[in-house]
Amino acid sequence: MTQTSPEASAPALAGPREWAALAVLTLPVLLISVDMTVLGFAVPHLSEDLSPDAGQLLWIVDIYSFMLAALLVTMGALGDRIGRRRLLLLGTFGFGLASVAAAFAPSTEVMIAARALLGLAGGTLMPSTLSLIRGMFPDETQRKLAIAVWSSALSAGSALGPLLGGALLEFFWWGSLFLINAPVTLLILVLAPVLVRESRASRPGAIDPVSVLLSVAAMFPFVYGIKKLAEEGAAPLPLACLAVGIAAGTAFVRRQLRRDEPLLDVRLFAEPKFSVGVGLNLVTLFAMIGALFFLTQYLQIVLGISPFQAGLVLLPGMLLAIAAGFLAVGASQRAGLRAVLTAGLVLMATGFGFLMLLPPDSGVLTAAGGFALICFGMGLTQTLTNDAVLSAAPEDRAGAASAVSETGYELGAALGIAVLGSILSASYRSGLDSAPGVPESALTAARDTLGGAESAAAGLSDEAGATLLDTAHTAFVDGIHVTSAVAAALLIAAAAATAVTLRKRA
Repeated sequence: MTQTSPEASAPALAGPREWAALAVLTLPVLLISVDMTVLGFAVPHLSEDLSPDAGQLLWIVDIYSFMLAALLVTMGALGDRIGRRRLLLLGTFGFGLASVAAAFAPSTEVMIAARALLGLAGGTLMPSTLSLIRGMFPDETQRKLAIAVWSSALSAGSALGPLLGGALLEFFWWGSLFLINAPVTLLILVLAPVLVRESRASRPGAIDPVSVLLSVAAMFPFVYGIKKLAEEGAAPLPLACLAVGIAAGTAFVRRQLRRDEPLLDVRLFAEPKFSVGVGLNLVTLFAMIGALFFLTQYLQIVLGISPFQAGLVLLPGMLLAIAAGFLAVGASQRAGLRAVLTAGLVLMATGFGFLMLLPPDSGVLTAAGGFALICFGMGLTQTLTNDAVLSAAPEDRAGAASAVSETGYELGAALGIAVLGSILSASYRSGLDSAPGVPESALTAARDTLGGAESAAAGLSDEAGATLLDTAHTAFVDGIHVTSAVAAALLIAAAAATAVTLRKRA
């Protein structure tokens, strides 16, 4: 009987071309992550030029994430069938075209359409890059390192967004925030065909149109319902949207279980590594985006520092997330997947513990320290969760599996603002019951948002305005304390669930 040597059965190691191709594949990730964080800086300026009403402004901000979340699974499965590099190039071209259209949008309607096209194109980029990495790096150690580079690009883009946005608006018009995407897309279109090898499923099946429609019908209203829930509370519209999304999602799962060639093999969720990976992508983004949501307001409105300075305060955390992505590879080899994931979640919870001590003034160091722990813990987990998702799925399903991983990110981001934002708002409003010498009309305006309190205070006398601001700032910081406690508890629960679920694999 012939025996195969370990050397013969070991996966082939990636060479210089694959590592150069990895550098190219980080560029789309940078595009997506910068675009996620940079728009907030453009909103006041494009509002002045395009004059959208409140509803149109919400669509400008939200349509990108709606399209991205709704189409990720479909685009991941499409890449498995038509070729992941081909889909990446098509998406890159569309992203560049939409970026130029957004930069020079002459009207609100054109801006909304451009943002929708950005979301459509963005839905092709993330799953394409991650699934291409799966094929380029069959060796487990090399793949983990490659995914650490990919995750670091995601963190780097998130860190670069606020700094880049603040710097560009110092010297250029708001369209420059979109126009910077164009040269990056050109670079990808030139280099990817040369360096990145094509990859597709060996036995691709036909795309099932009914499954596509059901996936869109599940994700779009569900994400929309989450966002509206944060704005309106338990109103009929968001509850109806959530019900429609859940019903369509249930029908989608049932259809996938019946089909020989499903759009998404939902049986993958029976694999503990896969389900834990997707779940922790959701949980970590949920916590990090929630922290960003209230820390940017705290730094700019409560402490009164500029957007660029606020970005500098948060920068150490983002840099630590990049470093943690590389540390996770070696740590998992020594301590194991279960231990490192659990430690990352506990570190994130500890960071929120720091934010529970945030003072109403002079809290820059506390904010920076707490956010640094949150980001460090997130960096430890995300490299390993993405590798767990890819390694648990067969290569024929790499695109669809990557899309599920990215859907976890999108849902986590939406839920982070919806859930933690709602908790923060409720706590903030309860802290504005009364303020000595402040008219009830001013208090009513101040209860909407912290920015509303600033506007209301400007119309009062110096003494009453100062009282209102002090009360609003204290109420907002108290809300941060409550929200941070909830986030810390959820992260500890996630750490315990991860330790138990992966116990047999320790």
